[in-house]
Amino acid sequence: MFTLSHLTTPPPESLKSQVLQMVVDYFTDISPAPLTPSNPLYQLYQYVIGFEVHLYLQAMGSDAASSARLVLALDDEDPSQVLGFALYLPSPDDADACTLVYLAVVASHRRRGIARAMLGLILLLHPHAALACVASRVPTFEALGFGVLGARGPQVLMNTRNHASDGWVAVQDLAPIFQSKEVRQIHAYLVKQHGEKALRDAEKQRDYLLDQLARQAESLANERLGARQLH
Repeated sequence: MFTLSHLTTPPPESLKSQVLQMVVDYFTDISPAPLTPSNPLYQLYQYVIGFEVHLYLQAMGSDAASSARLVLALDDEDPSQVLGFALYLPSPDDADACTLVYLAVVASHRRRGIARAMLGLILLLHPHAALACVASRVPTFEALGFGVLGARGPQVLMNTRNHASDGWVAVQDLAPIFQSKEVRQIHAYLVKQHGEKALRDAEKQRDYLLDQLARQAESLANERLGARQLH
């Protein structure tokens, strides 16, 4: 069994490190650009998403109205162990609204109601919740009470209501991360390890994947919205 903990300030370092490890371990499951380990850019994107979550956690509580919130599922027998997490952003000008940024459950504890429980706690506080995910993840979130609103690039837009909130959320800007010294160093290392041609090919594979995901997202959104109109 598990216990839920709702945090509005940064988690203790031991819990934070487990959350960040889950982000890295389940990168392909939760990333908007779900590259596979066979792509040489995989490590670079792993770093970026890990650093993004680090920044969200670091800034928790700095602005009570708009900073991220974190729900943790902790092992009942050992509360120092994180079994799952949900990171979300409340909307400061719409108390009912929030955006789910990332959600993950450790592989050994899936299908035990952890994701549903974490989302349930969030929805008690903010019943008008939004998220964006790749098409393959849509059935999972439909089962958790979300419906499809449309598509944006490689992601399907989902919501617990049939319309988006007018409220805003303070989403992390990834551009500075991609332009950081650390990312440039990782890229240089990957070029040295794989060669420039392999990196160019990896970028083409990434672009092809994103185009493919965009087509899937658009197709699924049209299918769901068309079916809704028929009813």
